[in-house]
Amino acid sequence: MLQALVRRLGLALLLPLWLAAVTPAAAQGASSAAAAPLRFGILPLGGAFESRNDWDPLLADLSAAIGRPVTVLSVTSYQALEQAIARGEVDMAFLSGKMALDAVTQQRMQVVAQVTRHDGLAGYRALLLSRKGSGLDAVDGVLAQPQRWRLARGESRSVSGFIVPQLQLFLPHGVAMETAFRSEIVGTHQATALAVANGEADVATNNSADLTRFTSQFPQEAERLQVIWQSELIPHAQIVMRQGDPPEFRARVQRFLVNYARGSSPRAEAQRAVLRSLHDLAGFVSADNRSLRPAAQLAYQLALRNAETAQFVNQAARDARVARIEAQYAQQLRLLEAPPPERAVP
Repeated sequence: MLQALVRRLGLALLLPLWLAAVTPAAAQGASSAAAAPLRFGILPLGGAFESRNDWDPLLADLSAAIGRPVTVLSVTSYQALEQAIARGEVDMAFLSGKMALDAVTQQRMQVVAQVTRHDGLAGYRALLLSRKGSGLDAVDGVLAQPQRWRLARGESRSVSGFIVPQLQLFLPHGVAMETAFRSEIVGTHQATALAVANGEADVATNNSADLTRFTSQFPQEAERLQVIWQSELIPHAQIVMRQGDPPEFRARVQRFLVNYARGSSPRAEAQRAVLRSLHDLAGFVSADNRSLRPAAQLAYQLALRNAETAQFVNQAARDARVARIEAQYAQQLRLLEAPPPERAVP
């Protein structure tokens, strides 16, 4: 009897810890007992907790649709998510640009869908923000004397927070973001916008989609900000899945995403409300690895630009570096065009 009581108490103590480790989506799918959880990784756009809460309703619907629990990995940095993918701890993820490209070309993942937004544009824009009344009303002042200013930027894997501003704005003017400024803060798009709004930085990289969301969440702080530069269009983020999943299962998940929030039923309207709260998305469209060709081109252009400005011992070393960049880009394009290896359903 004593042993049974100890076992019972042990289970009671462990149960809250287990519940804390899963999302409502996982709890809803727990009835499909034997099915292994589908582990979903979230690109950190705001705070980790906020991102997790935003995705929970959609993932609960996904769990019900596939009859399988869904757990969430919400992290605070691009690097943490990238490492989790490399360790095989993520089955499905919401990624953009360089991270999606690396997941597909290096970690055996596959694009199944791409997000859409209400503006109908094929992408979003990287932005450079400054504080109203700071005297930085045009980007020329930043480029002329970057050493005077404090920069808030995204991680080096962030397309709009680093790669595109570096490629399209700073490097063409001889400014390297990592070394040219007086100081820098590296963080999420929400963190960089707050840094400028609160006077902790003078300029910040951001993007049009996240600035819209920031404005709705922090209207007073957003009122202090102004856009002093914007990039060309950047393709929207993708949903990727591991190639090891049976093709029938990937197709099932893809159908769920493409049909989500479609139609005029009360259920569809509720799903549209979920998407609006989820970075103001409009829905998903079917996509494959070829949707990453623009991301590959951006990474290629940035690598070439860095090679042009880097110091080499001689011209032969520079030429060798450029040749490696060209070969890597060609290999990436071949991988993006190739159909994924299909696995038979056991």
